[in-house]
Amino acid sequence: MEQLKRTIETAWDDRSLLEDAVTITAIEKVIALLDAGELRVAEPFEGGWKVNEWVKKAVILYFPTRQMVTLEVGMLEFHDKIPLKKNYASLGVRVVPHAIARYGAYLAKGVIMMPSYVNIGAYVGSGTMVDTWATVGSCAQIGTNVHLSGGVGIGGVLEPVQAAPVIIEDDCFIGSRAIVVEGVHIEYEAVLGANVVLTKSTRIIDVSGSQPKEYKGFVPARSVVIPGSLPKEFPAGIYQVPCALIIGKRKASTDRKTSLNEALREYDVVI
Repeated sequence: MEQLKRTIETAWDDRSLLEDAVTITAIEKVIALLDAGELRVAEPFEGGWKVNEWVKKAVILYFPTRQMVTLEVGMLEFHDKIPLKKNYASLGVRVVPHAIARYGAYLAKGVIMMPSYVNIGAYVGSGTMVDTWATVGSCAQIGTNVHLSGGVGIGGVLEPVQAAPVIIEDDCFIGSRAIVVEGVHIEYEAVLGANVVLTKSTRIIDVSGSQPKEYKGFVPARSVVIPGSLPKEFPAGIYQVPCALIIGKRKASTDRKTSLNEALREYDVVI
């Protein structure tokens, strides 16, 4: 692995090496390891998460080493540099037409893909449902038993290479049309209501206590989050801007696979 890392780092600094067979082989090996789940762009590390920047560099370098080709799937035709993922039956993954995953994305056994999309470098843990029209961007890290509801948008990130990808830990429930981008980190068992939008600059305010507590780019474990708004003064007047509100914690009485509706009803949220 260290030899692979050195080869990738050297090629990153000297792009002329992308013509070298040893470099191309190293890049392809990294992508194959990503595809098999034996290597990750980001991984749990001593209570936190570590970004493997050199792996992201390999993904970026993979593109200029590839040629555009025509891919035919029955009557469907694609024109791209990256092949599609294959052998779902042997992987134990259910893929409903017209779901697509790119080669270099890892789908663990028990993943279900409704008509959806998973990009290169992403990691999707076992038992996770990627529901209809949900997208998982490049290098995003999705844990086990997560439900990405219909139309959810999980952002991807390749550059800058030091930037953390979106991380959604185990047993989270992400409601319909929610958007999580720019490396936002959602801890385990959190519940995001429909249409919650989280970017690195979104104010995430815990209003469940006597005083508000604010986060940015991070949702604590077992939080129940709904969309909100805050007044902000502009030259033309005061207007409402989006935020996210943590209204409480997921209760022990709520099964981890409960519906979003049940989780929100615990806090008397109109749905």
